[in-house]
Amino acid sequence: MSTLTYAVHDSMTMLRRNLKHALRYPAVSLGPAMMPVLMLLLFVYAFGDSIGAGMGGGRDAYLEYLTPGVIIMGVAAGAMSTSIAVCQDMTEGIINRFRTMNITRSSFMTGHVVGSVITTVVSLVLVVGVALALGFRPDANPLEWLAAAGLITAIAFAVAWLSAALGLISKTVESASNKPLLIQFLPFLGSAFVPAGSMAPGLRWFAQNQPFTPMTETLRGLLTGSQIGNSGWISLAWCVGITLVGYVWSRSLFNSTTKR
Repeated sequence: MSTLTYAVHDSMTMLRRNLKHALRYPAVSLGPAMMPVLMLLLFVYAFGDSIGAGMGGGRDAYLEYLTPGVIIMGVAAGAMSTSIAVCQDMTEGIINRFRTMNITRSSFMTGHVVGSVITTVVSLVLVVGVALALGFRPDANPLEWLAAAGLITAIAFAVAWLSAALGLISKTVESASNKPLLIQFLPFLGSAFVPAGSMAPGLRWFAQNQPFTPMTETLRGLLTGSQIGNSGWISLAWCVGITLVGYVWSRSLFNSTTKR
């Protein structure tokens, strides 16, 4: 077999290992969906009428606005489980066993990242299911649904590489669970809950120029028919940039760590 074939085969082996871990501990793998679901219920039922009225609608209109932002929040929440899983492997000794085996070095990180993307997307099914139960009714056509799925996958892929690097620099599982908090918090400081234009000037500038705002606006446009503008291209540029930074950073950290 060629080098590429070996790499793909080893990566699939690592992916199966990580997916088995996710099935064995569903609370960890589906945990990132819990916070978005709770936020959806809280903001719809506790604040939906007042915020919706302020936006020129009601609770149903606010649910339509909020759901895409909560989905993006669910993608960001997957960073914690990825960081923890990578840190556990690096600190509990299994990586030393992998170094003695004839496996492709890149397969370890690839298995974690692809496994993270799969579990994140699966957990988002729960978030979307709750939103539909509450009355969310997207008007996207099949092509727009496909584009939305592609965008979510691209964001999850970018976040997974970055959170893998955060797991590699963590010395303990506790620190690995804390480092991705900034990633998880960023959607709050975007247009997930309220339009960025309604924020105070300093916060408004930050919200309009951070990565999760164009991602949220793009997904909102695809699902509900609102204007996307340049947000689609900006979102893809952010995804590519974050992926490259996370990939180069994590590969460099992994190579330097496993050479010791």
